[in-house]
Parts: sequence; structure tokens; C-alpha cells
Amino acid sequence: MLKIVFGDDRATISGRVKRELGEGYEVFEGDRIELGDLQNIFFGTSIFGEKRRILIKDLWENKAVFEKLGEFVGTTHDVIVWESKLDKRTAVVKKLGQEKVEILEFKLLEPTYGKNDVFGLLDVAWRDGKKAVEMVEKIENEQDPFMLVGALTAQAVKKFEWRSGKKEKRVLSELSKLDMQMKSTQLSPWTLVKSFLLQVSSW
Repeated sequence: MLKIVFGDDRATISGRVKRELGEGYEVFEGDRIELGDLQNIFFGTSIFGEKRRILIKDLWENKAVFEKLGEFVGTTHDVIVWESKLDKRTAVVKKLGQEKVEILEFKLLEPTYGKNDVFGLLDVAWRDGKKAVEMVEKIENEQDPFMLVGALTAQAVKKFEWRSGKKEKRVLSELSKLDMQMKSTQLSPWTLVKSFLLQVSSW
């Protein structure tokens, strides 16, 4: 697996890397990698002959090496390239996409859902879970569910600070559980988010 992640939402990217690579993965700094290192990184075996889990950081700045990534798409190791900056318009990036390299951008969540912003989503769910789910279904292909839950939690904290009632406490508790479930189960994160939103109005 070769995957590229980039964007200004570093917290979400970090969580994604940890979920996919687990603990104890190898880390390579992109500016220190030379062309001769690529063969060993992508096709070299570990001491015990196991699949390697590798994170490469900021390879984009090392243009000569980055341009060779396409030659290593067939790696059997799990490799994530994390870029703080990446120009999707360049020929090399477009070619990587054509070669089935997954390229994921993680932006800080824009606070707009038509007439309702992300911080209004919890207010909608407070009254009408089905409507909140409909709002989510319009953006789930463009946004990251973990980022959305973070925004919902921020709004729930504000509600609790304003009025620390039973429902406010329950929502905060359930959001904490939701975050753990999304990180530990095989269920679709969006399915878990929608389930949460449907239940809010009944608490």
C-alpha cells in the first residue's frame, strides 16, 4: 500500500496515520532520503521478514526523489507519505493518482453547510435527528468524520458550559463514546455518526 496524505488539519492526519500504521512504525524524513534509499524503503524486508509499516514525512520538498514514487507503487509494505504541502495540479501527482495511489487531503473543516454551519448541526440534531442525518449525507463524501465529531464536541462543550443539564451531560458522554467506537470498531465511521445524530433528540 502506498498512500499520500496532506492538508492543514494535522491532528486528523496524525490520527489517520496511527489508525492505519498502528504503533512502532518506521519514520523517514523526506529531506534526508536519497534516490538510492528508495529501493530499500519500499522493497526491503524487515529483520523478521514481516510487512513493514512506514511513514515518510515531507518528501514533496525533495523533488528528485518524490518524482520517483511512481516506480514503487507495487510495494507490499504499508507506506504513508505525509506532506504538509502538496500541489495536486502537478503532472507527477496526477500520474500517481492514475496509478491508483490514494491521495487524501485533510482540510480544517469549513463552517458551512448551505444555510447551516457545522456548529449548527448539533442544534439541528437536538430537535430533529433525521434532518441532521440528511445534512451529513450531503457532505460525507467531502469531509472527514473524525473532524466532524471534533467540531460537534466543541459545540457540545459550549452547550454544557451554558447549561449543564442532564441532556448536555449525556451528549458529551455519548460523543466521547462515539470517538472511541470510531477508532476501535470495523463499522463505518459515518454510520456511527448518523446513529449518534438520530438519538440526540430522544435524550
